[in-house]
Amino acid sequence: MELVVLDNTGKDTGRKITLAEDIFNVEPNDHAIYLDIKSYLANQRQGTHKSKERAEVAFSTKKIKKQKGTGGARAGSVKSPLFRKGGRAFGPRPRDYHFKLNKKLKVVARKSALSYKATEANISVISDFTFQSPKTKDYITFLNSLSLQDKKTLLIISQVDDNVILSSRNLSRAKVITADQITTYDVLNADKLLIAEGSLEKISNILNK
Repeated sequence: MELVVLDNTGKDTGRKITLAEDIFNVEPNDHAIYLDIKSYLANQRQGTHKSKERAEVAFSTKKIKKQKGTGGARAGSVKSPLFRKGGRAFGPRPRDYHFKLNKKLKVVARKSALSYKATEANISVISDFTFQSPKTKDYITFLNSLSLQDKKTLLIISQVDDNVILSSRNLSRAKVITADQITTYDVLNADKLLIAEGSLEKISNILNK
């Protein structure tokens, strides 16, 4: 697939670049995508949820009423889950949701996600650029020049550039990552994928190890 290289003002630079067929034009593997996204989301969970069970609630253990003759159901202490402010039955406990995937499966998932974006024509190649200082206004101007102000975008740059990263940080629909931080979730979560020209070679090196 051949794409026009744009500058950071949205203008055609007059150059074209060919996307690697073995990355941006593979047969997508939906199950690999599912597993990679499931792993990514699970690994984001802190797993610190906790509720008090009947053994942990600070109440008296005295029997509320006599066992028989009241006409109602028998009842023990107010710690029972049946009573208001009682302990919770089978409540959540701290746990680790993290699970690993094979590296090859992750590569297949990332290539599949990039291929979907390429097939949908939702990839733009931008010539490498930077800002003189971190300003959100500059990044908004950059998105407006590409008519992406209302879209969820993911910009992939070749190396860490604090001015670009900090300029996008206050925008809820914009995200900037480096080539080695690509995840299947981020790629598919974006409406438009913006790839800095210099990061294409790094993406190819990372996914074709």
